[in-house]
Amino acid sequence: MMKLYCFGESGNAYKAALTLELAGVAWEPVFVDFFNGEARSDAFRAINPMGEVPVLVDGDVTLTQSGVIQHYVVDQTGKLGGAAAEKYEVLRWVLWDNHKMSSQAGVTRFLTNFLPEEKRPTDAIAFLQGRLQAAYKTLDDHLAGRDWIAGDGMTVADISNCGYLFYDEPFGFVRKDWPNIDAWLTRISDTPGWKHPYDLMQRALPA
Repeated sequence: MMKLYCFGESGNAYKAALTLELAGVAWEPVFVDFFNGEARSDAFRAINPMGEVPVLVDGDVTLTQSGVIQHYVVDQTGKLGGAAAEKYEVLRWVLWDNHKMSSQAGVTRFLTNFLPEEKRPTDAIAFLQGRLQAAYKTLDDHLAGRDWIAGDGMTVADISNCGYLFYDEPFGFVRKDWPNIDAWLTRISDTPGWKHPYDLMQRALPA
């Protein structure tokens, strides 16, 4: 059985967990107490020297970075990769998400929800939220007239890009402001087997 080192608040871990779940893989979450420093511990760095989640362990294979884990699952199961002709379009949108969407959404959500209010850098948050508005527009425009990011069905491109958008903690994303993204998120959550991140992985902080 595959093991995923993760914690519920991590959108990047959610991408990997949801990919495993929707691909029908036998897997189990291994909780990482991120907010108490476990990811920086010597024991964890022996698993991932980068000091990050998610980490997937499948027998002798250990993988980090959500996009790599997603594509490993695609290769192992033949699911969620789209048609062969869409391979690079799927990859293009996974990389776009990692660079333009999730990298900034994750930081913004952390700064606005998981730091004490007096320590929140308001100028940096506003800057990041501005960049995210541009990313939301790119995604919303792309989804106009289509159900999925690449091809005719859900792929890891969809799972990657939605990684932070199902969380309830506010960080500047308002679903109703982006009708195409809103409808797309509903299609994802209506997919049999879909689960909210806090239903797939243990939370590190109390609700």
